[in-house]
Amino acid sequence: MIELGYARTPYGQIHYAECGSGDPVLLLHQTPRSWDEYREVLPLLGGSHRVVAMDTLGFGASAQPAAHTIEDYAQGVLALMDALGLESAAVAGHHTGGVIAIEAAARAPERVTRLVLSSTPMVDAESRERRRRGGRPVDNATEREDGTHLTELWASRAVYYPPGRPDLLGRYVRDALTIWPGVGLGHQAVGAYRMEERLGLIRCPVLCVGATDDPFGFPELHRLAKPLNAATAVIEGGMIPLELRADEFARVVAEFLD
Repeated sequence: MIELGYARTPYGQIHYAECGSGDPVLLLHQTPRSWDEYREVLPLLGGSHRVVAMDTLGFGASAQPAAHTIEDYAQGVLALMDALGLESAAVAGHHTGGVIAIEAAARAPERVTRLVLSSTPMVDAESRERRRRGGRPVDNATEREDGTHLTELWASRAVYYPPGRPDLLGRYVRDALTIWPGVGLGHQAVGAYRMEERLGLIRCPVLCVGATDDPFGFPELHRLAKPLNAATAVIEGGMIPLELRADEFARVVAEFLD
């Protein structure tokens, strides 16, 4: 059974969902989602671990951070661990969540026992330049009186979701509207992060997971894994919406943790 809760931290209340018992695993979602991205994963991993899926500061039902930076988001991760009495934990992140997980592991290497980076971009000078020249930001829509910005937001993500699954797109839009109009703030935080300066601080074993149909994360799989000396796992098919491959994701994570 999934239980919801709030933890008091120096940065405000952090909302989280929890399932299972055993060695702790902390799950970090992509932008602009919430813990709901892991709704299907929680009971699968919860059979063997204490699994906690948090709302990143500024997303879902968690408090706003002082600034939308990867560093501030990672401080929230460590603050939640403090509030829940977790001296250490494995940490897994998807897309933006993976970038946050890297910073948490670099900031407190003694507290992160294992690190899973799912569809996580390599953010270095090369990628920052690509983002600078990349044109229109992801998840961008201008608010209009007639509400057409809602369909624009829907359509901008629909290309990454399979036909016949409006339920998954609805979950994304709900999370996006929770942080509206700052729906792109997490992407901006990723673009400003100097990951290449932090990778050398990570001390725990790392698994990089890639999905073959993910046009953003999969091309980065080996470029990120190499400097981390990380193991890799490939999931066939798309995984921008993690819910589509929840069972396979849970399987590769459980195998790595065990």
